[in-house]
Amino acid sequence: MEHLPTIAVDMLVRRKGCNMSKLQAATPEHLQRLKLEASAYFGPKVLHEALLRLCQACGSDSLDRFERSMVDQIEATHDERADFEAMKEFAIEQLYACIREVRSSPDMKQPLEETEARRTPGRSQKPETLEDQLQAGLEDSFPASDPPAVVSTAIPGGSKKLVGTDEVLKKQREEAAKNNDRS
Repeated sequence: MEHLPTIAVDMLVRRKGCNMSKLQAATPEHLQRLKLEASAYFGPKVLHEALLRLCQACGSDSLDRFERSMVDQIEATHDERADFEAMKEFAIEQLYACIREVRSSPDMKQPLEETEARRTPGRSQKPETLEDQLQAGLEDSFPASDPPAVVSTAIPGGSKKLVGTDEVLKKQREEAAKNNDRS
């Protein structure tokens, strides 16, 4: 295990392709501290992204299965350290926090609704039949809405020019024709 920090530094130097003299000159204790800090800082970020991708690929049910499995594994782990039970509780709490964050993420893939539950009984699944039914429904509902209502006002000062209904448009055409005849 003594060579682990040296191997890790060599791997980083090769991966980065640059001189990492600061890491090469670091003491094993300093490297261990950096390793713990990197794990504490980047571990939750890596876990969050991995869980988000898991959910996007497999749905939110996979997140529930992962949560149960991890809690079981954490609880089943034993160690002789004095504060190990508190560490386990803290780890489970971190897991729950990360999973809550993933569930509330806007990138979270929502579970798909079963199409069979939405389908009207007896409704065809053939695209041609569905298209015919849609066309018939559109024709039956034409015109889709009532024309806008013409509203008069009791406010003095003359009327405003109203547009929208067939009657108003017809009246405007007649007035325009009268004005053209006078000219």
